[in-house]
Amino acid sequence: VQLQASGGGLVQPGETLRLSCTASEFILNALAMGWFRQAPGKEREAVSCINGGDLIAYYADSVKGRFFVSRDKDKNMVYLSMYDLKPEDTAVYYCVTDPVVRGYGCYDGGKDSSWGQGTQVTVSS
Repeated sequence: VQLQASGGGLVQPGETLRLSCTASEFILNALAMGWFRQAPGKEREAVSCINGGDLIAYYADSVKGRFFVSRDKDKNMVYLSMYDLKPEDTAVYYCVTDPVVRGYGCYDGGKDSSWGQGTQVTVSS
């Protein structure tokens, strides 16, 4: 299984990035999908997740109102649009299939989840 996350980079505070995730062997459209991140010296955290029916979306408090998860079903892509980026958003971002999505949280699905290789986002002036 190959999950490919892309779109990271070095940006200044207040700028925008859009991360993309695609898979070579999954049809992502019906899957729950998540974006997690891990900063140096910190634990991995869920940033934004959406369930398979697109009825439940989770956002970490730190990104609410700035990050938005979406799908393009025609392209088999999942996106994380990140606005007003802050230095504390600096991390490696991973896309994940089949996380456990609740309105109050999002969790690694363990053996049911697949992880991409990550894309680095650095926010610095």
